Amino acid sequence: MADELKEELLEEDASKGKFMTFQTGREFFGISISYVSEIIQMQPITAIPEAEDYIKGLINLRGKIIPVIDVRVRFKMDPVEYTDRTCIIVIDVKSTVIGLIVEKIAEVDDIMDEDVVPPPTLGGHKDNEKSKYVYGLARTGDTMKLLLDPEKLIKQEDLDLLEEVREEEQA
Repeated sequence: MADELKEELLEEDASKGKFMTFQTGREFFGISISYVSEIIQMQPITAIPEAEDYIKGLINLRGKIIPVIDVRVRFKMDPVEYTDRTCIIVIDVKSTVIGLIVEKIAEVDDIMDEDVVPPPTLGGHKDNEKSKYVYGLARTGDTMKLLLDPEKLIKQEDLDLLEEVREEEQA
């Protein structure tokens, strides 16, 4: 038991400060590697009726039904056609596995806490979609990365809907 705990702590240390970065539009985003399970190629997606427009549907990943959301659409950007560079970052958030459709993976970046600054508050612009999900900004090289809080990317009511649909799919 002590060995398992030690191994878990070492794993946490190894992923601390590491971010999977990706590009959507002209902007670069980062998500802590501790949330990332894997990166997969685009898969056939089964649409979910009456779901939010950013929830593209469900994929079957090795027998597990996973909801996927299009990050670009979630940020209220115009949708684009998926290419061979488009992929899905599979993350585990709030004990739910979710796929994030992104245009292009950039790299794994080392970003330390001291290199992260809070996003500026744009007085009165509560409708700025991206800023709701961004908890910090970090400069790596000559690129600014917007660091995402994956727990804010998907609403609780959407998680509840997806759980219902997933249960129906697996029944």
